[in-house]
Formats: sequence, C-alpha cells, structure tokens
Amino acid sequence: MLSIFAAPYAARTNAIRIAIATGLFTLFSCPAFAADIPLTLGQAQQLAVAHSLQLIAQELAATASREMAVAAGQLPDPVLKAGIDNLPVSGPDRGSLNSDFMTMRRIGIMQELTGSDKRQLRAARYDRAVNKSMAEKSSTIAAIQRDTAIAWLDRYYAERMAAIAAEQANQAKLEIEAAESSYRAGRGSQADIFAARSALSMVDDRYSDIQRKVRTARIMLDRWTGLATELPLAGEPSIGSIRLDLTALDKSLTHHPQIAVLTRQTEIAEADAKLAEANKKPDWTVEVAFQQRGPAYSNMVSVDISLPFQWDQKNRQDRELSSKLAMVEQAKAERDETLRAHVAETRAMIEEWQSGLERSSRYERELIPLAKERTQATLGAYRGGKSSLPDLLATRRNEIDVRLQALQLQADTARLWAQLNFLFPADGQGNHSHESTNKDAL
Repeated sequence: MLSIFAAPYAARTNAIRIAIATGLFTLFSCPAFAADIPLTLGQAQQLAVAHSLQLIAQELAATASREMAVAAGQLPDPVLKAGIDNLPVSGPDRGSLNSDFMTMRRIGIMQELTGSDKRQLRAARYDRAVNKSMAEKSSTIAAIQRDTAIAWLDRYYAERMAAIAAEQANQAKLEIEAAESSYRAGRGSQADIFAARSALSMVDDRYSDIQRKVRTARIMLDRWTGLATELPLAGEPSIGSIRLDLTALDKSLTHHPQIAVLTRQTEIAEADAKLAEANKKPDWTVEVAFQQRGPAYSNMVSVDISLPFQWDQKNRQDRELSSKLAMVEQAKAERDETLRAHVAETRAMIEEWQSGLERSSRYERELIPLAKERTQATLGAYRGGKSSLPDLLATRRNEIDVRLQALQLQADTARLWAQLNFLFPADGQGNHSHESTNKDAL
C-alpha cells in the first residue's frame, strides 16, 4: 500500500495518462465505432504508453527516492536511555536502591550530531536516484514507442502481403477454369490443368503462411496497445526521414535515454564518493543523563561526548574512498563505451535504412513495372497460341514474387526507420534532432 505521502504524487503524475488512456480505450473499444476508425501509428503509441505498468513502476521508484532524500537530510533519531548504576549485589545493602550513596537511577537522551554536509550529501545521493529513475522512464517510453511502431508496421505490411496473396489465389482459380475450358475445347492438355492446380496449391500454402504472420502481428500490436479488437490500420507513415541530426550524430546520441541513464548512474557514483570522503570526518555523539540517588544524597547530571577513533584510516576510510572513486571511473568508462557502441550501431542502421529506401525506389520504378509488362506480353502470346500455360503461370508467379519482395523490403526498411526514429521519445526529441535524409553527412 502506498504511503499517505506517495499516493497524492502518484495520482498527480498519472492523471494525464489515465485521461488519455480512458478516452482512447473508450473510443477504440466500442464496437459501434472501432470498425470505422482506423488506428494510426501515433494513436497506437499513445495507447501503449498509457497501458504500460513499467512507467508507473518507475514513477513510484522516483517517488520513493524523493521521500528518502528528505529523510536522509535529517538528523538521526535521538536515543532514550534508562538504567540503574552501581546497584549493590552483596552485603547488607544488597538490592537496595537508597542505601548506598553510589546507587543511582538514571534517565538520559543521546543524540548523534551528523554534520550538515554529510546530511546534504546523503540527500543529494537520493536526488541523483530520482534523476536516474526519470531517465529510465524516458528510456522506457522510447522503447515502448519503438516496439509499438515495429508491431504496427509488421501488421500493416503483413496485411498488404496477405492482400496480394489473396489476389494471386483468385487469379490461380481463374487459370484453372481457363485450363479446363481449353482442355475441353481441344486447345490445351491435361498437364496444363495439373500445372494450374499445382500453382493454386502453392499459392494457398503461401497465403496460409502470410495469414499466420498477420495473426502474430495483431497479437503483438494488441500486446502493446491493450486492445483486443480487429481495428483497421490507417495509412503508413512516411519512412523517408528520421528525427536525427546526421551532421552531429555523436552529439545527438549523448542525449540518448540509455546514455542518460548511465550518466545518472555516474552521478550517483560521484555522490557516493563525496559521501565516503565526508565520512573521513567522524560524527560526534552527545549524551545528557539525570541520575537520582537516595533521599540522603544529592542527585546528579552527567554529560558525555563520544567521538569515533579512526585509528586505521588508511585501511578503512581511505580504502572505502578509493573504492568509490574506482566505481566512478567504472561508470564513466561503461557510459563512454556504450556511447561508442550506440554511435556505431546507429550509423550502420542509417546506412541500411538509406540503402533500403534506394532499393525500394528501384523496385517501384523499374522492377515491378518490368514484371507487369512481362506478364502482359506472355499473356498476349498465350492468347495468340505462341506461349504455353506453364509459361504464363511462371510469369505471373514471378510478378507476384517481385511485388512481395518489394513489400518485404519496405517492411524491413520501415523497421529500421522505427528503430532510428524512436531512439528518443517522440515528444522530447526536438532539442537534439531534426528531420534529415542527408547520407553524405555520415
């Protein structure tokens, strides 16, 4: 259960997301409207972000660190102490609280006086943890938007492939009818009928496989959006540009959410090192006690001051500080190495994405039109008796194969686009990027 302090914060931070989720879920879950409203990529991403429990967990982690930052800045709780000093255990005064002048009933309070600099450093350490949680939240949002975009695009292209396969199946059925008619008229052979039926079986098998991909893609999209409806998809987004400044890629990627998380981890390590250095200065402890003796004797007050004796500082406090400083350097090295890897991987993806755009353009401009023209030429030759039905079937299969290859290439290119375009959250990238397709910038 949330504390009375954490609950209002969690409610405030989730209010907007709940409002968005409620509106979108109501709109798309209603059968009367869902069938007519296409689901855009942006709407799918909004639903996925609103549906994520991981984001709520990270917000609560930030809340926990905020609360601990306040607690860490306070003095330790005072210690109430009570006891009996110098109680006789033998002789005629055994067990008496009033007979011996040294016997005292004592009550006191002890307070550790932690320096304000240490308390500030402890609070700052949790403040750094808050920043890390928020960086992790940003990284999670980017990952959700990226994975949702990939799932949306996978379903979009799978459905387009299924439409082409269905068109090919209808055409194959017509070819069987044509082959049977030609055979009955004495113009064709029985082998042509078998060839047409074999082609239909191959088309049906391909269509079944594509339908499996469609179902899988719908399951994955529903996993992100939280919807279990057969929503149609809106038109594909433009994949010809990405929100990255290719002229300053290294600089842009220093703001990548995963790099930001490692930067925040470095800041936490630095705060731990500063705290370890501050711990070389011991904390004082003050104790004040009131001591009551028998009625014949005076009561007393005692004041004690304690100070830890760091007699082996070089093997304790100095070693601890060296350990924390080494962890700072470790965090920096891991961050820099991860940044190098991100830059290299991103450059490779950009090259592959740009190559995919170029090849897709070639398919649309040259290969698909040529395959269609070849099919029309073979069809004309078949009708004129200058080509056989198997030749026509092979030509049509080639045209469909080319169209499916073009779609698969577009799907692969779109996946790369999604990975590049959503390296950063879609609503927080403006300061570090702009749309670019400049290949020479690399």
